[in-house]
Amino acid sequence: MTTTEPLFNPFAPGFTDNPYPHYDVLREQAPVYQHPLGFWILTRYDDVAGLLRAGHSVEPRNMGPSPMRDLQEQVYGDETPVFQALSMLDRDPPDHTRLRRLVAKAFTRRAIEERRPHIERLVDGMLDDLAEAGGGNLIEKLAFPLPFAVITEMMGMPDWIDVERLRSLAGMMVRSLEPAVDVELMKQIGAAGKEMAELVAGAIEWKRENPADDLLTALIAAEDDGDVLTDEELVAQVGLLYIAGHETTVNLIGNGTLALLRHPDQLQALRENPDLTTNAIEELLRYDGPVQQSRRITLEPYRVGEHEIPPGSFVLAGLMAANRDPAKWGPDVNELRLDREGAHQHIGFGAGPHHCLGAALARLEGQVAIQRLVERFANLRLAGDPRWNGRINLRGLDELPVAV
Repeated sequence: MTTTEPLFNPFAPGFTDNPYPHYDVLREQAPVYQHPLGFWILTRYDDVAGLLRAGHSVEPRNMGPSPMRDLQEQVYGDETPVFQALSMLDRDPPDHTRLRRLVAKAFTRRAIEERRPHIERLVDGMLDDLAEAGGGNLIEKLAFPLPFAVITEMMGMPDWIDVERLRSLAGMMVRSLEPAVDVELMKQIGAAGKEMAELVAGAIEWKRENPADDLLTALIAAEDDGDVLTDEELVAQVGLLYIAGHETTVNLIGNGTLALLRHPDQLQALRENPDLTTNAIEELLRYDGPVQQSRRITLEPYRVGEHEIPPGSFVLAGLMAANRDPAKWGPDVNELRLDREGAHQHIGFGAGPHHCLGAALARLEGQVAIQRLVERFANLRLAGDPRWNGRINLRGLDELPVAV
């Protein structure tokens, strides 16, 4: 008896190191593909962008009978974790609209831009340490600690919070955004979620008694026509900012720096022309962004080309497959060009109602970290083989050894 390998198999050897050839095959042979497990994946730019803007569901309860749903029920039973139950990432309108509106009041573009001087000081301090050491693992020395420090200080977390424990729990929780195939791992994620919820709830209780000029106080105070976030909703949104917001910025800085090191002409162009920085970050997000896929669950029959996807279907939106679609970007789609016209049209942060709320903060951190890194170190170079984190969705580096 022979079995046919699925056309899309993210568990294939080497996939997480370089998924782009796999996406090319999918896009060319089956751009609207139904996996044997029942879910669908879209890989063309127009199809992916269309799905994200079409207003389908993100709530697992709307999934029809399938192996994916069976696994979800096996792991969670009737108890959905608080971060998944109440986070705006996992809610449909009107709940999503309400939650996003309240959180956005404390997350404006102006408020983010005001963080620039502080982020610059943080980056400079980390680069001082990198210079003193003569190099090291850039993920450990810059990409990972920077966004964690920024979000923790923006939140105004109380001094008694065990930041190292919070970081560890967030690191486990972020794996909930990966394809669920290991029941034991999912149970560990659930346990980490409960502990993290307790930590965050304690911080919120303390902050109510000790308000300050910080994001956590602003979230507590956020109000719209008398509507405020409940304690449980506050816990979920704070957790989301740590879980989803932190890891994506780690990957933006790490993946982006590696792309530049592998394209020395583009690295030199950025070093010589800092005005390229804004567009450079957009091109780095297009070229090798921090999130590979998003997901939707169809609420009604959804037609994509010749295919009709039934209601209740779990559909993967291939963000990075779309960002490498030559029909959108031209024949040099697999080349890094920091001056690429229209680079900002990438969908690395999603699109539609669930477009990443923290995109402005991630862009700012990426701009400051990468520009100051390449300007400061004229001899910045790889000092060993990079090591990928093995994740399918939040694909990034565990190790990026550099010498300065």
